[in-house]
Amino acid sequence: MDELVAGLTLGYQAVDAPWLQVGDLKLPVPAIIRATLDDGEAAVIQLALERNISEVCLDDLRGRRLAKAVGLSVVGVLGLLGKAKTLGLIPALRPYADKLLAVGAHYSPELVNHVIAGVDG
Repeated sequence: MDELVAGLTLGYQAVDAPWLQVGDLKLPVPAIIRATLDDGEAAVIQLALERNISEVCLDDLRGRRLAKAVGLSVVGVLGLLGKAKTLGLIPALRPYADKLLAVGAHYSPELVNHVIAGVDG
């Protein structure tokens, strides 16, 4: 939730998705995870473990590695966009990938092209 509020202060659009649920953690994030990851990634992993959720969406490499180490399946934002394209929810992936890159996402051009080729191929 803190990241959504921080986004508003930076001028990002408010998130108003009826399917989005914001919940509290039952237990605090262990110190070793807090020392390794940003708060958002740490909370995603902790929440998944608490609620027996098997798949998480993370782009941060350290977060992805830790999530896999504790048995979670990981998909990134580009993977979600690829799925949205495959399901016909978005007409093309490239504009979304370009927008992510424009606001500072760190994807290699090879990765972006690989994901696009996989859903447009």
